[in-house]
Amino acid sequence: MIMPRGHQLLLPANPLFMLLTLALALLLNMVQSMAWLGNAAWAPDWLALVLVFWCIHQPLKVGVGVAFVLGLLTDVHQTSLLGQHALTYTVQGFLATMIHRRILWFDVPSQALQVLPVFLAAQVLELTVRITAGGLFPGWAMMVAPVLQAMLWPLITVLLLAPQRRAPDPDKHRPL
Repeated sequence: MIMPRGHQLLLPANPLFMLLTLALALLLNMVQSMAWLGNAAWAPDWLALVLVFWCIHQPLKVGVGVAFVLGLLTDVHQTSLLGQHALTYTVQGFLATMIHRRILWFDVPSQALQVLPVFLAAQVLELTVRITAGGLFPGWAMMVAPVLQAMLWPLITVLLLAPQRRAPDPDKHRPL
């Protein structure tokens, strides 16, 4: 693939770093659900954000299978309907993998706008499963979460791509 003009060539992603970031996002979701926020409907889903990021940037290493397992872990922790988050994360992983080639051509703020429909679709799917299973409607504040996740996209991109960036080399005789 030809690099878009102005993009920096990145080092390969370390699989241990990817696993660590997914585990930290899962832990952050767990702490967030137990902390003073409780299960606030408007709170961003950190695991979904990191999962979509890695599905876009490393689709061969993090994909639908990883999303399913992380969704089951989230279901068990939140004692929600078994498979609710697994289905949501799997659909998010599929959608992110489906658009990963196109989205990498955009700059980071435009990427945030491109992933917003992925987060919105997942939120609507989760709401549909919850209401179909007999749960209560959490209110319209739940539509704030996908917007917050899209707004956090640039920050997550900078943080998760930082270990892959090369130090600038002023050697003008080397093409890369």
